[in-house]
Amino acid sequence: MADSSAPVYILIGATGGIGSDVSRRLADDGAQLVLGARSEDELNSLAEETGGDPFPLDATKFEQVQDIVDHAIDTYGRLDGMVNFVGSILLKPAHLTSVDEYREQISKNLDTAFNTVKAGARAMMKEGGSIVLMTSAVARTGLKNHEAIAAAKGGVTGLMRAAAATYASRGVRVNCVAPGLVDTPMSKRILSSEAGRKQSEAMHALGRIGQPEDIGPAVCWLLDPETTWVTGQVIGVDGGLSTVRAS
Repeated sequence: MADSSAPVYILIGATGGIGSDVSRRLADDGAQLVLGARSEDELNSLAEETGGDPFPLDATKFEQVQDIVDHAIDTYGRLDGMVNFVGSILLKPAHLTSVDEYREQISKNLDTAFNTVKAGARAMMKEGGSIVLMTSAVARTGLKNHEAIAAAKGGVTGLMRAAAATYASRGVRVNCVAPGLVDTPMSKRILSSEAGRKQSEAMHALGRIGQPEDIGPAVCWLLDPETTWVTGQVIGVDGGLSTVRAS
C-alpha cells in the first residue's frame, strides 16, 4: 500500500548511470519511485533493488510519458517531482554530422525533456512540485565537435527557463543540472581509450572525470520539498569544465 506521507517521484531514464544513483538515494530516503526506462530487464532489476515501481517506456514519445504520469497519479494519488535523465552524446563537427544523427540528438535530449515538462507540469499544477532536467557543460561553453549535442542541451536550458517562468505561480519549480563528462555507459566510447580519458580529464580543472555519485546529490537537492526558493537555475556539477580553465 502506498505511503501517503512519502514523496512520489518519477525518474525517466532511471537505469542509466546517474539515474540509478539518484534512484538509490531517493529510495534510501523513503521516497516512492516510479521508474521509467526502455530496458525492461534493467528496469526490473533496479526496481527490485530500490522498491520502485517499474514502467517501461520510450520517453521520445509524449503519450508514453503521459502514461507514466497518469500511472503515478492513479497509483499514489500525487506527484511531487519528475526528473528526465534520458540523453545521448555525439562528438562530431557539424559538417560531418548526418541529418539523422542530428535529429537523434534532438529527440533523445530535447524532445524527452519537453515531454517531461508537458506531462509533469500539468500533473503538479495544483499542489506544486519540482521538475529537474539534465543539460550539460557543453551548452555553457564552446567545445569543438559538440555542435549537435550543444544545440540539443542548449534547447533544454532554454526550455527550463521558459517553463520555470510559466509555472512559478503554480508552485512548480523547474531547474537543470549541468554535468561535465561523467563515467557512465553513455560515455563509454569516449573513455574507452587511455588517450581519450587523459584528454577528457585534462579538460576538467579538478583533474578527473565525474562519477554518478558526484551528480546525484544536486538532483536530490532540487527535488527536495524544502528547496522551495530555487527555480530557473542551471546547477553546474562539472569539475570546473564550463567556467575554469585548467592550467
